Amino acid sequence: MQAVYNIAEICAQHGITDVVLSPGSRSAPLALAFARHPAFRGRLRVVPDERAAAFIGMGIAQATRRPVVLVCTSGSAGLNYAPAVAEAFFQQIPLLVLTADRPPEWIDQLDGQTIRQQNLYGRHAKGAFEFPVDTSHPDAKWHAERLVNEAINLASAYPQGPVQVNVPLREPFYPKKDEPAHYEADVKIIRDTDYSALNTGPLPGPLHELLAAGRVLIVAGQHPAEVKLEAALRRLSATHGIPVVADVIANVSGEADWSGDAPLGAQNDFALHRQDVFLAGLSGAEKAALRPDLLITFGQSLISKALKLFLRDAAPRQHWHVQASGPVSDTFRRTTEIIRLSPAAFFQGLANAELPPAEAPHNEALQQAWQRADVAAGQMLTSFFGQPAPVFNEFSAFHRALKTLLPHTALHLANSMAVRYANILGIPQGRQIEVFANRGTSGIDGCTSTAVGAALAQPGRPVVLLTGDVAFFYDRNAFWHNYPLPNLRVVLFNNHGGGIFRIIDGPRQQPELDEFFETRQLLTAENTARDFQLRYFPVSSFEELDAALPVFFAAETGAAILEIFTDSKTNAAFFEEYRAAVKAAFA
Repeated sequence: MQAVYNIAEICAQHGITDVVLSPGSRSAPLALAFARHPAFRGRLRVVPDERAAAFIGMGIAQATRRPVVLVCTSGSAGLNYAPAVAEAFFQQIPLLVLTADRPPEWIDQLDGQTIRQQNLYGRHAKGAFEFPVDTSHPDAKWHAERLVNEAINLASAYPQGPVQVNVPLREPFYPKKDEPAHYEADVKIIRDTDYSALNTGPLPGPLHELLAAGRVLIVAGQHPAEVKLEAALRRLSATHGIPVVADVIANVSGEADWSGDAPLGAQNDFALHRQDVFLAGLSGAEKAALRPDLLITFGQSLISKALKLFLRDAAPRQHWHVQASGPVSDTFRRTTEIIRLSPAAFFQGLANAELPPAEAPHNEALQQAWQRADVAAGQMLTSFFGQPAPVFNEFSAFHRALKTLLPHTALHLANSMAVRYANILGIPQGRQIEVFANRGTSGIDGCTSTAVGAALAQPGRPVVLLTGDVAFFYDRNAFWHNYPLPNLRVVLFNNHGGGIFRIIDGPRQQPELDEFFETRQLLTAENTARDFQLRYFPVSSFEELDAALPVFFAAETGAAILEIFTDSKTNAAFFEEYRAAVKAAFA
């Protein structure tokens, strides 16, 4: 087992500190290797449910921006990692997935807990490696150490992502009683350092094209918060009059610093965020005034369907996508150039360029058109939510919960309506709130577990999950472990079914809506809170909500669930009122 123990040593020497383990027998050597290594004491966490474990590990990696190791036993255990592996692949989050396996001679021989595990995740992993079964020969030992290094470097290299190492193990794999663990300090270490992000010099080629392009628009997809990137975008927008449009998950909010070092409210928002509102209400002629000649994008997916459809219909003459490496999607069907730099390096290069006033891009008309629409949308939202709601509903409750978020919160948004509501309403300014969402695959299956991972990774930071009932109960096992979560708050909007299907076009017009789309359920979170020692706040009115929110978010409250009960039909009717208000505002 020495080669297996050396896996932990190699991980430690690469600076990996976090491991999420799901117990099993075949994986015993891997579990013991990490459990007995001093580098992982206090950072090796046991989560029995592999699906929840993988999302928790992904949440830790997302928060720390460092690779996390997942360890599971053989058979279907590794298959349960698949949803999180796919999400990590599309979000570019580094995971080192160690799947214990039977030795190759026992595959397809009806042996217990044995499936075909090689390349288990297919094209949803950056790579897959097969650990040698026999490492007694020096060449085999070298091979084993080399491939572990390659796997770690591949997971860490841009674009980051999940990498599988399948580890076939023969019995006996339990050490004798009191047998000490031995780690070889001179294991082979291969480091791979990417310096491309350091290139922030002048960009004469793109700059020349930018000057000649005409009307320029920057659109930000999902992206981690990055101070240097935001500062460059702010300067570029102010200097050259280029509008910057960003979904809530792009973390381009004018905050400039999410670390907690900058004073609250130190920056004003320069980006435009209300596209989900005004693009739903503008006429075709009004949208034409927003059309760019050059579209520059960076980041990953967009939430806003209205923005995606607008950009596809706008058909800009050029579309540049800025991405250091890796495959690039042609989301708007107009990609003309892929710029291989990190977004921070590219926009810093443009922002730092000294241009004579006569040569600066003339973009004022486009910027003013986008700003007018964004301001009008903001005024419409202020007016709409400034009126007393006719009845208790989840959209209004969501609005109030957002306004109460504490400074420096890591805000996790579950898929379905939570992430959509947040994209419409926006995040409170001046509080350095960073936003996370599983928009790589946009599934509901691990939203809670991802937030739990973030809370474990950053125990000193408030972590808030806004989620719906279907996503919450689907991922209940996120809490099935023995680790305290004093900084986690879960705001659960329970309308007893898939309420989104009453709001989006298509299913809401079908006679089968109630039974086959909304799928009613009668669960509440009270038992979950009791089972896992979480404080529980049930509310079903605005008065109860306003009274509960300050206590719920208070630091001394500890881990808690705020369950907001609403009626699905009432929610749908109120959202129709919102749609009518949007149309009236932009008529």
